[in-house]
This record gives sequence, structure tokens and C-alpha cells, in this order.
Amino acid sequence: MKPRIRRIPHALALAAALALGALPQAGMATLPPAVNGQPIPSLAPMLKQVTPAVVNISTKTRVPVRDPYFDDPMFRQFFGLPDTPRERTEQSLGSGVIVDADKGYVLTNNHVVGNADDITVTLQDGRDFKATLIGTDPDTDVAVVQIKATGLQALPMADSSQLQVGDFVVAVGDPFGLGQTVTSGIVSALGRSGLGGTDYQNFIQTDASINPGNSGGALVNLRGELVGINSMIFSPSGASAGIGFAIPTNLSGAVMKQLIAHGKVERGSLGVQTQDLTPRMARLLGVQASAGVVVTRVSDGSAAASAGIAPGDVLTSLNGKPLRNSGELRNSEGLLPLGSRVSLGLLRDGQPREVSAVLAAEKLATLDGGALDPRLAGVRFSELNERERAQGLSGVKITAVRAGSAAARAGLQPDDLLIGIGNRRIVSVRALQLLAGAHPRQLALAIADDQGMHYVLVD
Repeated sequence: MKPRIRRIPHALALAAALALGALPQAGMATLPPAVNGQPIPSLAPMLKQVTPAVVNISTKTRVPVRDPYFDDPMFRQFFGLPDTPRERTEQSLGSGVIVDADKGYVLTNNHVVGNADDITVTLQDGRDFKATLIGTDPDTDVAVVQIKATGLQALPMADSSQLQVGDFVVAVGDPFGLGQTVTSGIVSALGRSGLGGTDYQNFIQTDASINPGNSGGALVNLRGELVGINSMIFSPSGASAGIGFAIPTNLSGAVMKQLIAHGKVERGSLGVQTQDLTPRMARLLGVQASAGVVVTRVSDGSAAASAGIAPGDVLTSLNGKPLRNSGELRNSEGLLPLGSRVSLGLLRDGQPREVSAVLAAEKLATLDGGALDPRLAGVRFSELNERERAQGLSGVKITAVRAGSAAARAGLQPDDLLIGIGNRRIVSVRALQLLAGAHPRQLALAIADDQGMHYVLVD
């Protein structure tokens, strides 16, 4: 069976390591009483401070039941069935971490609470509270909920950039709904990405056992500080195989601040379109680099334009970290907050350069359909954003269709993709603008939607 990366909704013998110098220092957990004159290493004192801050999260989500017969209004009328759509309720379990005891903020995963209609948080002492969803970020799988409760205990957040491979860590959560469970391990790797499931990744990899139900739970260091939010596992069976992934606190904490302040995450962008550097392209551009990202387009008024980046430049590094492909560039952009200043290494005409840019909100060109053709009045077109282009989409997005317009009567809907007019391919708003005033006798739009590609005639 092929191993799978799974989101999650061998214990190590620490005695030898602790005896070799990993003993808690001042302010850390103290050793328990000695037995036969020999101290017994234990994590129990530290965990007494940690476990009250880790909670169980249960959710209920109402999902419509699709049925070709019961969805037919004539069928329902014939058999006297109610018009109310049928639903089923899905339940799931996960974990969360209290990060602000005064305000009741709980940090967890988006896939635990993102689509839930009802969220219940259960504390270690058995108290249950209905939670309010503050905000979610599917791109990093981070979410924040809030409960109104007294007597809460929060976990302090550590600087996850100080983690090193080999550091001891402890995972706390509620696997399989068994109740709060603690497992231990080490940091196996840092900066893991390209795992699928989320758009922006910088995972901590650990061999501390993480299983379904641990999602959103705590990964802590031996000082009892939060270093990560457990998120996914790599497993051939669905259970722990010693390869688990946690979102580092420096990332989850930055996302949490934006969710609390704005209810969403605002990300900066360089405003470039790119493709991976290939050996053939490197020869054509006259560069010696074996890996990098070729700039194919720079948006007007973007951060890249202000920094002097031009099509044909080969981006080789961002903040000193090598860029091997377009995916790494996009991931690095997405992990930085809006307004971040970045240093970019690039090659132009084979010569190395370094430029600085400030990540800005992505500016997407738009066009009123009425300026293109009177028959498209009431339609709004927009460029695709970086995320949509990274998914392989092409064309121009329809963002609005006025009710009662000719376009609406023809069947155009928001989120449709316009990929052509007649036999002319459309890849950008700029290409669309070049057709303004043409007014063909028959306006045939090539549209891509959930049903595939088809033509729409607008009269």
C-alpha cells in the first residue's frame, strides 16, 4: 500500500538523554523523588503545567444529501414530499491549545473546525463550552476559536526558529477520542514543504506519535512551551508511522494574530509570474545556474516592478535561501506577512545581482464587460490570482454578473472562467482589452466551469 500524507482530526526513552545532560534547568520541570538513592527522570512535573491548556474539540457539520430523485421538484410534488432539502450531520473530533487564558482564544487546525456548524470545546477538567469561530486560514491549516470561560490555563509560545533537529518534543492531544494522551519524540527535520494538503508549508517533522484526533494539539519542548500545532501524518495505514508534522509557532502565531485582528489573513506578493528554469532555458538566457525561477511577467505597480525586476530575470534566492522552483518561491511569499521586506538574488544577462522588495497586496487587473461589448454589460472580469495560476488555471475570471443582463440570461455565472472569444484564446485582462470595440456579429464565449468547457452565445 502506498504511504499517504494524512491530516490528523514511538515513545523514546528519555532517561539516558536526561542523564547525559538534558536535565531541566532553573524554571524547568524538577525531578521527582529518588528511588534507592537514584533520581528517576520524568516529564510529569512539566506536563502538569501543559495538559490543562490542551483541549478536546468536537464539531457537528450539516451536509446536504444529494439524490437525483429527491432533488427533482416534480418527484417531490408527486409523492407529497416536503421541499426542505435533506441533510445529514457529520461529527468529528480534534484537539486545540489555549493560547490566551483571559480572552479564551484556542489555536487549532482549519480542517478541525473550518466548515463546522457547531463547535464544542472540552477542557481537561471536564467542562464543556460552545465555541465561536474567530477565523480560519485553509492555506496554512490554522484556525482560532474562542470560548467564554474562567479558570483557563494557556501555554506560552516559544520561538520555533530556535528548534534544532534532535531536540526532544512532546505531543499532547486526544487521539481516536480516547482522551488526553501524551507521546514523546524528537524533532526529526525542519522546514518540510511540498507535502500537499495546504498551500504554504514549513512543517516541523517529529517521530512523537501523532494519530487521528491529535489534529490541532500541542507539540511542546521540555520547558513546556508550545513549539508547534500538530497537523498531519505520513502513514501507509492511517495510524502513526513515526512521521508526523506540526505547524511551527512562528507561523501559526503570525496567522493567529491576523485572524484575531481581521478574521482573515492578508498575504503579500511580489506580483510576478514565473516558470522553473530548465537546462535549455538556461542556455537561451546565458546563465550557468542549474536551478532557479524565471520571471515571465511582472505586474504593473507590483513590488517586483518597484524593485526593478524584469521578465527574463532568473530568481535564485529569497532572504538567502536558494530557490529551486516556482513552488518554493510561492511558498516563501505566502509564509511572510504583508509588508515584509525581502532580499532577492537574481541573474540578469548571466550576472548576479541582489535587489530588495516589500511584499504588497496583490493587485489584479479588472475590466467592465460593457467596455468590451455592450452585450456584456453587467459582467466584471478579473485576472487570476497567484494561487489560481499555481493550480494550473488559465483565462480570465468572471467575478460578477448582473441579474437580468444578457450575460445572465445566456447562463454566465460568477467564478466561470473565460478562456476564449470565438477562436481567440484569452489568457489575461490585457488580451481581453485588445478586443474592445470589435463587436463581432455572434458573441461566442468559451467558458470553463465545473461541468467542463463549453460555448455560451450572448445575444
